[in-house]
Amino acid sequence: MAGYRLIIVDDHPLFRGALKQALTSSFEAADIIEAGSLDELNEKLSQGSDVDLVLLDLTMPGVQGLSGLLFLRAQHPEIPVVIVSANEDPVVIRRSIDFGASGFVPKSQPVDQIRKAVKKVLEGEVWVPPDIDLNVRSDPEAADLASRLSTLTPQQVRVLMMLGEGLLNKQIAFKLGVSEATIKAHVSAILQKLGVDSRTQAVIAINKIDSGDWQKIAG
Repeated sequence: MAGYRLIIVDDHPLFRGALKQALTSSFEAADIIEAGSLDELNEKLSQGSDVDLVLLDLTMPGVQGLSGLLFLRAQHPEIPVVIVSANEDPVVIRRSIDFGASGFVPKSQPVDQIRKAVKKVLEGEVWVPPDIDLNVRSDPEAADLASRLSTLTPQQVRVLMMLGEGLLNKQIAFKLGVSEATIKAHVSAILQKLGVDSRTQAVIAINKIDSGDWQKIAG
């Protein structure tokens, strides 16, 4: 682990601190950084320092389920992402891998398993809990949605996330520091790439990622 730089992204400071301590005790030479939100993560990644791994919580303010993973994979496809979540549903684990995660570690796992997961992913492997079979419960509709979402640019993923929060075009434009016309262009591109006819259907897509209600997503 010498020379590696990791970022732990979780909105609970106590959990971040505990996870950092657990990893530091085994990998003393690693540089482990904390971030409490997706925006804070983006700020740290924009500073230009090479990051070897991100440990990402699924549930944080402004992040709906796998949308944070989608954005991170679109923005920084070269950085492996390990989901660290309280959710232990095998379907969610399967979908996380489908959407580009390199690993999934339930928060209930013992510390040694978390360390093992980090080591395996840094070695280029995919890690999930030993009792999870990635060959089961594969959902064709989920895979199709993952494929369509992967065509979105990082900014389009961000716009889609904000649509999912119920923000209007002018509100999104203000938050991103661009014109409303630019947001309208992004929304049009999102609808085309997802194969849907309205922003409502696009919002359903981002909101249904975790629910499994894929029939409502099909465009």
